[in-house]
Amino acid sequence: MNNKEGNNKKSGARPTSSRPSSNKPKPAMQKRAQGPKKVKINTKVAEVVSDKVEKKPNQAPKRPKVKDEIRLNKYIANSGACSRRDADIYIQSGNVKVNGIPVIEMGYMVKPGDVVNFDGAVLTPEKKVYILLNKPKNFTTALDEGQEFRNVLELVKGSTTAKIGAVGRMDKNTTGLLLFTNDTDMLRKFTLPSQKSSKIYHVSLDKNLKFEDLEKINKGLTLDGHRVFVEDISYIEGEAKSEIGLKLRSSNVKVVRSIFEHFSYDVLRIDRVSFAGLTKKNLPRGNWRLLTDQEIINLKNV
Repeated sequence: MNNKEGNNKKSGARPTSSRPSSNKPKPAMQKRAQGPKKVKINTKVAEVVSDKVEKKPNQAPKRPKVKDEIRLNKYIANSGACSRRDADIYIQSGNVKVNGIPVIEMGYMVKPGDVVNFDGAVLTPEKKVYILLNKPKNFTTALDEGQEFRNVLELVKGSTTAKIGAVGRMDKNTTGLLLFTNDTDMLRKFTLPSQKSSKIYHVSLDKNLKFEDLEKINKGLTLDGHRVFVEDISYIEGEAKSEIGLKLRSSNVKVVRSIFEHFSYDVLRIDRVSFAGLTKKNLPRGNWRLLTDQEIINLKNV
């Protein structure tokens, strides 16, 4: 080993390298060749386009809707034969014919001029009618109270040729709002225990209502094994404490009377001042009026 090599080892100097210096700029890399850019396909749009262009196999062409046609079950309900739900049962059982042909198809559409035979009788649908009456005393909704008291239907006679009925019952002594209609679905709706529409009654008692009894009624009570929920009860401002305002969901006036009789009060008068949002405004006692379109919509949405 010569001295030069020995000196290099001692000094710890690096051996010379053939690699170029790191400070020298590197040549720029060539840009990689790129293929054509992929186009992203909107699958939803493609499906819509394909549906328009290519028809699915075994798909029946959509029948255009005829003017004034309605579902068969609604047609039956409009005639007053039964509710729409019950009409579906009759249709499925094969008891309904359209133009002499039995129809069991749910959702079948009836066109103007079609003859519908329901359980052996030809139906004639009626236009839905909704009438609000401010009932006076000595008229009743019952048909079996003899000749002494007249029926409430006399008060709305001439208002329509449709076969209408009262929603709920009212005895001869009860006054206030009473709704009439030939809409079987609505008649059924407002007589169900689960219906949610509120009614407000002005009740006159034979004596002042004790505050503790008012509080008990407000909490609810049980009558004949049935729980009665009262939404609100209060004394009527500016009146004697025998004049009470009562708000609850039941359309059965007997319930109102039973609430106070349960606490040993005699009910002198009951006046229904509000029914499912309808009021007596501009409707004198003994008069009636047709509901507005908006009022009908509100009742159906209750």
